[in-house]
Amino acid sequence: MTTTVQKWGNSSAIRIPKAILEDSLIKLNDEVDVIADDNKIVIRKATKRRHITLEERLKDFKGEYVFEEWDTGPAVGAEIWWEDGEDENVKMWREAGIE
Repeated sequence: MTTTVQKWGNSSAIRIPKAILEDSLIKLNDEVDVIADDNKIVIRKATKRRHITLEERLKDFKGEYVFEEWDTGPAVGAEIWWEDGEDENVKMWREAGIE
């Protein structure tokens, strides 16, 4: 089957005949994935991700959470740093000239 890409608002659209939708098991208002692949556009029914419960997320967790620091690299913007033992708010007020 050949069809024409047409303007639809600020987007482009094609009409998909009912028979093609039925053959692909896609119904009106179904979510689909649209993928550009080489010189073609592939439309396929989207697979729904099942919601994972908190219990399922934690099933492999053993023991206590241990906090560890890690280096995220040097400051790149207007990050605010404070000395060990100094309250974060005090440092911000001091830098802003509010004491």
